[in-house]
Amino acid sequence: MAVSTATRPVAVIGAGTMGNGIAQVFAAAGRQVYLIDRDEAALKRGVATIGKSLDRLVKKGTMDAAAREQVLGRIKSAIGGIPFGECAMAVEAVPERLELKKTVLRELDRALPPDAILATNTSSISITELAAFTSRPARVVGMHFMNPVPVMPLVEVVRGLDTSEETVRAVLEEARALGKTPVLVEDRPGFVSNRVLLPMINEAVFALQEGVATREAIDTVMKLGMSHPIGPLALADLIGLDVCLDILEVLQRGFGDDKYRPCPLWRTMVAAGRLGRKTGRGFYEYADS
Repeated sequence: MAVSTATRPVAVIGAGTMGNGIAQVFAAAGRQVYLIDRDEAALKRGVATIGKSLDRLVKKGTMDAAAREQVLGRIKSAIGGIPFGECAMAVEAVPERLELKKTVLRELDRALPPDAILATNTSSISITELAAFTSRPARVVGMHFMNPVPVMPLVEVVRGLDTSEETVRAVLEEARALGKTPVLVEDRPGFVSNRVLLPMINEAVFALQEGVATREAIDTVMKLGMSHPIGPLALADLIGLDVCLDILEVLQRGFGDDKYRPCPLWRTMVAAGRLGRKTGRGFYEYADS
């Protein structure tokens, strides 16, 4: 049976930074979206974030007010009562915790129709391992969007051991329909993006901890010397220091190599609740958060 995702609704589970962005790009591409979160406050924040994101597009002149309302009208937010039987795809975008993702994927597996694709936005956890907790491993795939989702063009499409070619083709097509550039990668810890990125950021944190240079100096070296659009410490704040720590721990466990050992400063800052932009303070301070 062909896997069709072209017209039926999409469910996005998790209304946080990644989830609300994923919901926005699907809705902007003309899809009906169900945005789901068990936390009502998080759901309201997610919908408000989408509204603000669309407002910026209107202000820039890349979207008119009528189109903004159409996009918002395609997004239905809910805690429960979602008609999963209508959905062609669900995209899981909950925090990077294995047990939490396993629980969500099991629930989705039971609720979705047999032909639906079950995609996970995990940034580092094994697709094969996650798929094994479902009854449809051939239809489980990684769909790793970059942050901020509405702006960044890349989607890593991650093929697990049992992911079918049919599923891979459908998700590559889906990503292109969203205006994204999909890149197919195999299921290894951190995939490509975070396997390369997180050790670089981690080394910047070690440099800061050791007093090699100030936070501003480290970021300036990487921006002006390496042509990075944003410095590694500011990027960590954007991603979320807790998320970065989770990914580093997945890399260290997955490869068994101490070169992925998180800098102790990560743990100190996460323990202090200094998680970056989302909490108003990380390596830098953010008055508008």
